[in-house]
Amino acid sequence: MILEVALLDVRANENEAFEAAFQQAQVYISRQKGYLNHRLQRGMENANRYVLLVEWETLEDHTIGFRESEDYQHWKRLLHHFYDPFPVVEHFESVNADTND
Repeated sequence: MILEVALLDVRANENEAFEAAFQQAQVYISRQKGYLNHRLQRGMENANRYVLLVEWETLEDHTIGFRESEDYQHWKRLLHHFYDPFPVVEHFESVNADTND
């Protein structure tokens, strides 16, 4: 399992619109091959900062499968104009030897 972590800074006073757009956009990511689940959380110290956590079966399911799909174009259209600056996205893998992730 690969964990995608995206730190999202949303423009001031656009939280409500961003959250509504995310409700629409999440359908595009959740139907992708290799998608396992996702979670969006809003910051407590900074309400304009969100973290998006997405679990994928493989790195390529995100970087190639989703990013090169038509669904990603819809995702971008709905969400990318909210960010300032553009998000940092990184991927992580489990180091726990007791699991098969």
